[in-house]
Amino acid sequence: MENWKRDSRKAPVIVDIDALVPKDHLLRKIEKVMDYEWLYERLDPYYCHNNGRPGTDPVVLIKMVLIQHLFGIPSLRQTYREIQVNVAYRWFLGYSLLDEIPHFATVSYAFCKRFPPELSEEIFAHILNKALNNRMVDPSEIFIDGTHIKASANKKKYQKEQVAKTAKIYQEQLIKEVAAEREALGKKASKKDDDDETPGGGSSTGEMTEKKVSTTDPDSGLFVKGEHEKQFAYEAHTACDRKGFVLGVYVTAGNVHDSVAWDPLYDDVTERFPEVEYVTMDSAYKTPWIAKKILDDNRIPILPYTRKAGKKDRYRPWDYNYDPATDSFTCPQGKTLRHTTTSKDGKRTYRSTPKECRGCPCREKCGANAKGQKVLQTHIWQEYLDLVEQIRKTDVWKDIYAKRKETIERAFADVKEKHGMRYTHHRGLARVTSWVRLKFAAMNLKKLANWSCKTPVFPQFFSYFFPGYARTPILIF
Repeated sequence: MENWKRDSRKAPVIVDIDALVPKDHLLRKIEKVMDYEWLYERLDPYYCHNNGRPGTDPVVLIKMVLIQHLFGIPSLRQTYREIQVNVAYRWFLGYSLLDEIPHFATVSYAFCKRFPPELSEEIFAHILNKALNNRMVDPSEIFIDGTHIKASANKKKYQKEQVAKTAKIYQEQLIKEVAAEREALGKKASKKDDDDETPGGGSSTGEMTEKKVSTTDPDSGLFVKGEHEKQFAYEAHTACDRKGFVLGVYVTAGNVHDSVAWDPLYDDVTERFPEVEYVTMDSAYKTPWIAKKILDDNRIPILPYTRKAGKKDRYRPWDYNYDPATDSFTCPQGKTLRHTTTSKDGKRTYRSTPKECRGCPCREKCGANAKGQKVLQTHIWQEYLDLVEQIRKTDVWKDIYAKRKETIERAFADVKEKHGMRYTHHRGLARVTSWVRLKFAAMNLKKLANWSCKTPVFPQFFSYFFPGYARTPILIF
């Protein structure tokens, strides 16, 4: 009879847990670049040291959450189970093979009840500052876009509510410029809607609109995915640099348009990084206000071409020549369209003379109305969009806009595929925002750790002339 290997599952073994973790493991790299003293100082006021049982190390609780987001584990409950059997996770927490792991309910309670709500933002900023100090972040070019996150809400459980339309951030400035322009034209001031207070605390336009509100998670918004599929979701409006580091994030309901959520994200990123020179976005952000704000800040917007609506056999807006001296347009047939009025939403209206257009052979191609009058509309900030079109035709635009797929779009692909941000189990805007920030903090931390521990490769001639020289990464923490 052969000597089969005996069962050694219960045999006592002396093990060095440090020797079981591979030298190139991601958690080893993270442990080299991270420091936790600031966390102890930050969270010390939230613990009582002379009363009750000793609390769990707060850094251990934060590390458990980092493990969840670093490796894309769906929930804290599953993270707790993974840590129990994973040697590298135990080593990262500073626990032996026999130590009891803190329960996931303890972690959840700490982040929901004990720790300050701004802790996730502080962790995100701390990691980003580390990357910045190590000269890994290049904020001269930023890329802005949004991605949807499926909410923890049944799409069939909702109720219809009448809510007030929220006024645009730039509404007050627009009203002033419109009033001045109408006065110059000899027109009466447009009627201004009363500024009522919305339930959320912001100003409204006085107009009402119907909205489908989820009964499970009212903070989420109904989002149309694809052609027909609808679901409640959140949207993470994100900005990253040319190297893929996430610089800022602003979370809204899934039915908030990208251009509406752009202002708080842009203001936050440019306040942190005033050296921003180029701002790259897709067509959803191509609005007069966004173009104006970026150009007024002495920055360059990188925006794509947008196809103009209308029939192919009609004249296009660029077929009409604008004369700034007379503030008028000239049609391809040489007729003049004069500025007649400006609406409260900032649209300028230019009209031709019906007597001159009635006998025009290109009347149908022009699209004149039944009276024989051509009406052309532009925005009061149209000149900023015209500058954007001029920028679009430069080589700089081509080089920078092509980087979107390897920066912001790559960041979204990584955070969803590798870090589990396709859907969320959390409910409420505040909790989802904290959860999203931790996702991006983990992604930045992963990039920081890998780049910091990367061994530089030098040409052979360099090592030949300088045999005793060994270059190491410069780390500033």
